[in-house]
Amino acid sequence: MAPRAKILIRSLLSFLLAGIFLYIAFRGTDFNELIGSLSDLRVGWILLMIPVGLSSHYVRALRWKYMLGHVKETWSVRNLFAAVMIGYMVNNALPRVGEIVRPYVAGRLEGISKSTALGSVVAERIIDTMALVALVCLILFLSPGTLSAFVEDAENLRPLFLAGSVISLLLMTLLFLKSESVVRSAKILLLLVPAGKRGRVQGIFDSFVSGFRVSAMREEFWRIGSLSALMWALYALGLYLPFLAYPGFDAAGLDGRAAVVLLAVSSAAFVLPAPGAFGTYHSFLKYALVRLYGIDEVTALSYTIVTHELNVLTTTVVGAWFFLRDHLRVSDVAAEAERQGNSVGGGST
Repeated sequence: MAPRAKILIRSLLSFLLAGIFLYIAFRGTDFNELIGSLSDLRVGWILLMIPVGLSSHYVRALRWKYMLGHVKETWSVRNLFAAVMIGYMVNNALPRVGEIVRPYVAGRLEGISKSTALGSVVAERIIDTMALVALVCLILFLSPGTLSAFVEDAENLRPLFLAGSVISLLLMTLLFLKSESVVRSAKILLLLVPAGKRGRVQGIFDSFVSGFRVSAMREEFWRIGSLSALMWALYALGLYLPFLAYPGFDAAGLDGRAAVVLLAVSSAAFVLPAPGAFGTYHSFLKYALVRLYGIDEVTALSYTIVTHELNVLTTTVVGAWFFLRDHLRVSDVAAEAERQGNSVGGGST
């Protein structure tokens, strides 16, 4: 099947998925009550989400700089931040495609191989997965009642979930430390490539491994780890600030731990291939707010709208500004996405 046809089919399926979850989230909603909930917000707390969100994305770009430190000595964090924001902007419309566009933009602005940048993005995603598993461990240890909305007899199952999370974290850590050798061993697959194309494909593979060189990042592990913790803390803060915007949330006991719980739930929502997590985010967080904290459905839905749409608006506007400022062209980005989709089967990190 032609790459464009694959991209079109994946896009249609992702929009269908978003539509299904949006229907689930908004089904039976009294829109007059919803508008009333949105109009009663303390707007000042909501606006604070914008600098907090942008700061979290800037920290991601700064962490990326240290992950790429072995590729060359000097990096422009501004250019890496631009690549991050453009990637988010694209993901808002085409899920997973932003993860291909981001290394393309970074490679173009910084003059490095796009495959090298892509390798670092894959390594970054492994780190993020480790952080998410650690977050789940923390939630299950500090807030065992979190499970009650999803399983019966949660208290007795708590040790099993905690042990599973810890084991998963250890396995992910081992995988990360050994992943470079695993990736290098995949070089044997080059034998399946036609001889005439093998040299070019091997060059792309070697560039990818260069960006994925976990061993070269070990001197920066403390910076990478610290920035990862700060980034996730900012994500949680971005979900906590809206608590202060809703008059009834104080009585419901929504605090910092609740924000961490919602962060884990929202991360699960972003795993599904809906554009910008439309629908999945709204339905997942609404369910968590209603079942875990007793928030009424209209207010819970209002919260998901505010937190999700403000983030989408911010990343889209800032991403579009960088896209225009750096003189990128839609045709070039689309061609790169199509090329990567053809070479790796449309996979994502």
